[in-house]
Amino acid sequence: MKKEALEIFQAALEAADPFKAVKRSLRLERDRLLAGGEAYDLRAFERVIVVGAGKGTAPMAEAVEDLLGERIEGGLIIVKYGHTRPLKRVLQVEAAHPLPDESGVRATLEIIRLLEGADEKTLLVCLLSGGASALLTAPCEGITLEEKRATTGLVMGAGADIFELNAVRKHISRVKGGRLAEFSRPATLLTLIMSDVIGDRLDTIASGPTVPDETTFSDAMAVVDKYGLYDRLPPSVIGHLREGVTGRIQETPKGKEDFSGRTKNLIVGSLKGSLEAASARASELGFSVTLLTSELRGEAREAARYLAGKALEAGHRVSKPGLVCLLSGGETTVTVRGKGTGGRNQELALAFALEVEGTSGITLLSGATDGTDGPTDAAGAVVDGATVEKARRAGLDPEAFLDANDSYAFFERLDTSTGENYHLKTGPTGTNVMDVQIIIVE
Repeated sequence: MKKEALEIFQAALEAADPFKAVKRSLRLERDRLLAGGEAYDLRAFERVIVVGAGKGTAPMAEAVEDLLGERIEGGLIIVKYGHTRPLKRVLQVEAAHPLPDESGVRATLEIIRLLEGADEKTLLVCLLSGGASALLTAPCEGITLEEKRATTGLVMGAGADIFELNAVRKHISRVKGGRLAEFSRPATLLTLIMSDVIGDRLDTIASGPTVPDETTFSDAMAVVDKYGLYDRLPPSVIGHLREGVTGRIQETPKGKEDFSGRTKNLIVGSLKGSLEAASARASELGFSVTLLTSELRGEAREAARYLAGKALEAGHRVSKPGLVCLLSGGETTVTVRGKGTGGRNQELALAFALEVEGTSGITLLSGATDGTDGPTDAAGAVVDGATVEKARRAGLDPEAFLDANDSYAFFERLDTSTGENYHLKTGPTGTNVMDVQIIIVE
């Protein structure tokens, strides 16, 4: 059922198209820009500036340009390498993800400069999508980019979830946790957001650069303690966090009153819409559809065990011939213990294949909606009950690859050995609303 799973996944991707999402959420009526219940009288502004960051920000900017045209004076967005679009009025800078690079730092400082030059007659349109936490990056004074990169890598590798990771990132950054909005004062700020976090929490998406921050320096230190990173993180980072805990460094903005009136945050796209579209397409294909969860989280291997259990249970429940489609979405984590290469979707797929080994009639597709799973060129993988058996016949040891966190190499070698396509490679999709899992049970 791989073909059907791919069709359903494609429907999920199309629903998360950032260009379409922005066009659905904004409307221009003469000189008024309508957005999420707010009306902006463009005659009241002398300048319209577009800024932002994320893997899906270029098509978002394309939509804003299509709508506002020459009303836009200029602007700058930061996108992942290879994720540009042909824009006319907004400058694009490519930078690294998931670990930031100097290009991202330089572009972020330029965005700060643009914001600091804004006044009461300026309308700032800020565009945020998945990946913005890494792309929009400016370490606090006394912390180098390499030290911030090392911190991000260590916290991610320890198995921290996105909420814990962002608590740390916000408190070693000049722009996260509401600080970007501070630079924009006294301008009017409209932020359009493609959500890539569970629950669509505004303070977590892109590390919440334009909303009040609910986390504290103490929360960040709690993450350090939880994962035993105190002696592994750079001394400058530990020192900065400790200074923040004692109150010697100012906290991130907390007061919602500081963000009211002139600031609006509007979610224009999320995982919910993608799962709804996937469900509709599965129904069109004749499947009986069940949404398991839109908040799949935790270790990828544990998530695989949970999904496999649901698939096996569904198979036992079916009393007559038919097709069942189980959908889930979210963002799992991987605690890296081996030296291999992979991503959470490939690791989940490999672990799922081991759980359903020898069971016929079960197919899983697990894919990242941005087309990039971890530091690889794959979006994920498609497996079934025969995957492990074929791998063993090809001389591959699935358990060994899983133990080494080397799921990418596993699927590469399996494809080469069998001539099939277990690896899911979509290329950059231009969007990012977390991950989608599609299980088909015959």
